[in-house]
Amino acid sequence: MTGSLRVNGATLHYEVRGRGPLLLLIPGGSGGAASFDGIAGELAAEYTVATYDPRGMSRSTLDDPGAEQRVAEHAEDALRILDLLSAGEPARVFGASSGAITALHLLTAHPERIERLVAHEPPVVEVLPDAPGHRALIARVQEALHARGLMPAMALFAAGLKEEGAAATEPEAEAETESEIELPPQAAARAERTMADLPYFLGRIVPAFMSYAPDVQRLEALSDRLVLAGGQDSRGQLPYRPAAFLAERFGTELLHFPGGHTGTTTHPAEFAETLRKAFHSTGR
Repeated sequence: MTGSLRVNGATLHYEVRGRGPLLLLIPGGSGGAASFDGIAGELAAEYTVATYDPRGMSRSTLDDPGAEQRVAEHAEDALRILDLLSAGEPARVFGASSGAITALHLLTAHPERIERLVAHEPPVVEVLPDAPGHRALIARVQEALHARGLMPAMALFAAGLKEEGAAATEPEAEAETESEIELPPQAAARAERTMADLPYFLGRIVPAFMSYAPDVQRLEALSDRLVLAGGQDSRGQLPYRPAAFLAERFGTELLHFPGGHTGTTTHPAEFAETLRKAFHSTGR
């Protein structure tokens, strides 16, 4: 089932499949709901799986295309989805990347709505001891975006995410080969939407979300319903480090998923099974 939901300043596209307790999947900054296609089907045998395109991305439109983005407003969007599909009942929630940042804010603002949250590599770099260096990286990416365009800025951003520090410099441009690969129609449509989302993601989501400072004390108080997670293949990389840092601070175990930052698409079956086990092991 697909539908649309009016929220403050936007119209959200959402998708629901399966039957059982509600599981809300909050996607990261590119790909939207389609980034979970590989795991949603696996989970739908046990859960009512809901996901959506975050405001401004893919099929979720903004009333004002130039509106600044705020984590709190994205979290309210997720709350509206929960209210629509599971009014009054706490739900299981999974968030990936910037979607995990949305989910962390949702947990601190509305803990009664979340039974368990699995947050996969939320890049809340403000919690790290070397946060000033990461602010400098984000500033350099924005400068590159406005001065030289999308692809140089994306190359700089990608290099920075792989560095343990934030002193990454722009790599040499590599030849693009993906456009030469023949994709199935559904995958091609998703790739086209992802590319179309990149300017918005890099220009609006990255600076707003990576400057967000979560309420760490409140998260610690709620850590009994929070599972922080990272990818096996992204140890030491920037998106991995905040989850590892917070897990150590809270005295909780960091859950490792197969693959790296985009394990939901590279290892869908194994990722879904790990997520299912995470909810079983921490469920009530």
